[in-house]
Amino acid sequence: MLYLTTTEIITSFFLIVGSFFTFLSAIGVIRLHDVYSRVHAAGKSSTFGMISLMIAAFIYFIPEGIFNVKILLAILFVFMTAPLGALLINRSAYRNGVSMEKNTVQDDLKEAYKDEKLESSE
Repeated sequence: MLYLTTTEIITSFFLIVGSFFTFLSAIGVIRLHDVYSRVHAAGKSSTFGMISLMIAAFIYFIPEGIFNVKILLAILFVFMTAPLGALLINRSAYRNGVSMEKNTVQDDLKEAYKDEKLESSE
């Protein structure tokens, strides 16, 4: 009979969750219609997926006596930079006039950038 340790079960859980969200992110990038939706899918889901995979790697090596600070720093780096990068890509696309999908009903940035254009023209 196969016996699994608690560490292997927790590691397997994080691997499955991370793989699922990374796969979901890839499907979102392929299936969604405009750049804003695609970057949202890539920014949110893949960040959570990558962090889950790195947590699995971190937990896997703990019983062997290896406490890897580099993995913790990588988790922190991805957690801070991936959503910010997605935000900046979306804002840049909006400022450069990339059109939204036809079915988009709400444009939250329209008023903010209209005020910005008025201030810069004065």
